[in-house]
Amino acid sequence: MSLIAEHGPLSLFAAFVVIHALADFPLQGEYLARQKLRRLAHSRCDWIIALSAHCVIQAGGVWLVSGSLAMGAVELVLHGLIDLGKGEGKFGTAADQLLHLGCKLGYVLWLTYG
Repeated sequence: MSLIAEHGPLSLFAAFVVIHALADFPLQGEYLARQKLRRLAHSRCDWIIALSAHCVIQAGGVWLVSGSLAMGAVELVLHGLIDLGKGEGKFGTAADQLLHLGCKLGYVLWLTYG
């Protein structure tokens, strides 16, 4: 049974927030956090691999919570674009996190209203 059917959209949003926090902080680790920033990466290859790995972890979390591979694929792309923007200095941590949470809200609306 889905979280929406069982507990409603707020529980689904809470689950997305929890998985995001886990994937963005403890599961990311210092290596990915540094190497996903182009200016700090050891090489272009390390940067691409680290940013991609982090986004795959995030996408996996969205897939696990939503049960939707398509939603996980959307997260892969959106998370990558947001982290790329932050890494290039377009905005800071607060905006980065608000954008990520906005995506999670969008997923809840997608699952709730189709």
